[in-house]
Amino acid sequence: MEAIRLDAQWIDYLLIAIYFIFVLGIGWFAKRGISSSIEFLLSGRSLPAWVTALAFVSANLGAVEIMGMSATGAQYGMPTMHYFWIGAVPAMLFLGVVMMPFYYGSKVRSVPEFMRKRFGTGAHLVNALSFAVAQLLIAGVNLFLLGTIVNRLLGWPLWITLIIAAAIVLSYITLGGLSAAIYNEVLQFFVIVAALLPLTLIGLNRVGGWDGLVDRVSNDGMLGAEQLSSWPGEQLSGFSNPVLSVVGIVFGLGFVLSFGYWTTNFVEVQRAMASKSINAARLTPIIGAFPKMLIPFIVVVPGMIAAVLVPQMTQFKEISASIDEATALEQTGVTYNDALLLLMREVLPNGLLGVAIAGLLAAFMAGMAANISAFNTVFSYDLWQQYVVKDREDDYYLKIGRWATIGACVVAIFTALIAGNFSNLMDYLQTLFGFFNAPLFATFILGMFWKRMSATAGWVGLVGGTLSAVFVFILAETGVLDLPGQGAAFLAASTAFVVDIVLSVIVTLFTTPKPAAELRGLVYSETPKSDFEDLSEPKAPFWKRPVPVAGVALVLVIILNVTFG
Repeated sequence: MEAIRLDAQWIDYLLIAIYFIFVLGIGWFAKRGISSSIEFLLSGRSLPAWVTALAFVSANLGAVEIMGMSATGAQYGMPTMHYFWIGAVPAMLFLGVVMMPFYYGSKVRSVPEFMRKRFGTGAHLVNALSFAVAQLLIAGVNLFLLGTIVNRLLGWPLWITLIIAAAIVLSYITLGGLSAAIYNEVLQFFVIVAALLPLTLIGLNRVGGWDGLVDRVSNDGMLGAEQLSSWPGEQLSGFSNPVLSVVGIVFGLGFVLSFGYWTTNFVEVQRAMASKSINAARLTPIIGAFPKMLIPFIVVVPGMIAAVLVPQMTQFKEISASIDEATALEQTGVTYNDALLLLMREVLPNGLLGVAIAGLLAAFMAGMAANISAFNTVFSYDLWQQYVVKDREDDYYLKIGRWATIGACVVAIFTALIAGNFSNLMDYLQTLFGFFNAPLFATFILGMFWKRMSATAGWVGLVGGTLSAVFVFILAETGVLDLPGQGAAFLAASTAFVVDIVLSVIVTLFTTPKPAAELRGLVYSETPKSDFEDLSEPKAPFWKRPVPVAGVALVLVIILNVTFG
């Protein structure tokens, strides 16, 4: 698309080059500490909580988050905040307080391995395979958006940019494994903030500050003042009834989709598992919640600014409101997904533009690296070691991990080409999460708190839940269910959750459970409190304990919801 060529100068290219040298340098530096597969795939469980917390947030700050949320901000305004304040923070706190002790304490190396210990190989195989496939698809989405940005910058053909981008991610993960991915994610977190903060501030300055933005959004003639309050968010949920809309957002997004994503998604959990102690592992998502609740101000707000400041974007929004999005795209040559790029082109001087471009590249590389490093662990331990070649020496699995990384990067180039065929990428991803994560969360939460639940119930629930989500998706696609916005994804996830729970309960009643003696560290009631604490460490001060810190975060997120509600 010729319309959005960013006008970068030598200073911008220089800054981008310096950034890439740092990225590869970190990979090389991390390589020195790797002698075993646990160091390559789980960084030897040696990292401090603040490092893993920033990596935890950064691993999720991929293409989907930055481009998707700024696009949704341009389209709907403040209701987009729900993805952070309702759809992320509460689940992150729950992961730290309740679930992390099980993951870390049971010494599993991945989330599917926890499933194997709790439910046996049936549920484990279903989970490991679906996770591996989902990671390759999502890595492709990140790679596709990465290639698109470089294509807009330099005008190189897409296939060349895909291969170069994949090669850079491949080189630092193959060198340094998870440590390289995590330290790069910390660097990427700061680069992303350095890119988006000036963009937001300069953009706000151009529209006359916060009050100016409020005035312009209120008078935009489409959704008007509805975009300025996050509740009841009918546009976002697709329900016209405000009560149903709130229920849809709180249960569908805030409970099923977000808890399913944050608490069972190994991409995120892997970051916390790399911590040096059980306390650090619990603090990882809890510390991460603080930056997470502020990120929408530099992601969603720029989208809202672009919608009132950039003429092409304003025109696109007007035409799509009065006719439809396809006509608007024909006439303006842009879509909501371009909101952030258009704002960069509009307000950033050279130099800052280079930092902003490096920030976007950083975000997409962080996202892709997170998918690939999670994939290679699940592939090596859960699929290869469990079902293909058992009981070999550790060196062998380290090699398999490196080969899996290379294979995944090659496959991602092809899944990126698949991703290029979809116009509304974000809806597809939300649907994928509904298929895989919602039933997984239901199985997990039931198995963790109900010791009677049997192994057969584990896999039957997973398969039944996933199929029910696919069924709802088909009904929505064929027009039987009419739910605009994200309504269909919320409903599919909620259905998968309920079906999984009901099936699991029924199957459990007719099958034999595992003996209670085998459930220590896997089920809440069978695990002594002392297993949740690091007895070798001195008692941490109040401000370093997971529960009080999580309490502070919860209060802050409630204040944000009330202030901007």
